[in-house]
Amino acid sequence: MSNETRRGLLFVVSAPSGAGKTTLVERLVERVPRLQMSHSYTSRPARAGERDGVDYHFVSREAFEAMVADNEFLEWADVFGNLYGTAAPDTERVLAAGDDIVLVIDVQGAAQVRRRGLALVSVFILPPDFATLERRLRGRSKDDDAAIRRRLQTAREEVSHFREYDYVVVNDDLEETVRSLEGIVHAERARRTNMSEMAERIVATFRE
Repeated sequence: MSNETRRGLLFVVSAPSGAGKTTLVERLVERVPRLQMSHSYTSRPARAGERDGVDYHFVSREAFEAMVADNEFLEWADVFGNLYGTAAPDTERVLAAGDDIVLVIDVQGAAQVRRRGLALVSVFILPPDFATLERRLRGRSKDDDAAIRRRLQTAREEVSHFREYDYVVVNDDLEETVRSLEGIVHAERARRTNMSEMAERIVATFRE
C-alpha cells in the first residue's frame, strides 16, 4: 500500500504483566511492513542486555519529570516506583510519515491516550487463565516473591478492563497469537475509512 497520502494508524496493546505483550508485538513488527513498535521512556536503570533507544529510552527521574511538566507524553505512569511514558512527538513523527505504530502500554496509559481523543485501535491480550499467568511470571525469574505477588494483584485489577478495548486476544500459543494480531493490523488497514483516498484515486482512473 502506498503511504504517500495515508496517515499512519495508532495501535494500543495492553495486557497484564507476564501475558507476553512485548514479545508478541516484537514478533508482529518483524512480520508486518511499515509497522513500528514505540519505545517508551523510563526512569529506571537499564537491566543487563538492555540498550538505550532499542528497549527503552533511559533517562533520569529528573529528566522524565521535566518532560511531564512540558506535556511531552501521550501517556505516562508510575509502575512499581519507576516512571514510564510514551513521547507524543516521537509518535506523531511516525504517524505523519505514514507508518503505523504500536504502543505497548498498561490500561492506565491506554485510558490517558483515549482521553486525548486520538483515533486508535486497541487490543487487550489475556492469558488463558490466572494459573498460567502466575506460572509465566515465576518462570521469568526476574522478580522476587513479593514483586510477583504485586504483579498478580495488579493483574486481577487490570483484566476487567478488556471491555474497553476493540479487540481481545488470548495468548495461549505464541505463534497463533501473533497471527491473530497480524490479522487485526491488516483488517484495520483495509477499512474503507483508511483506504478511501487510495480507492478514490483508483476509481478516478475508471472515469478517464
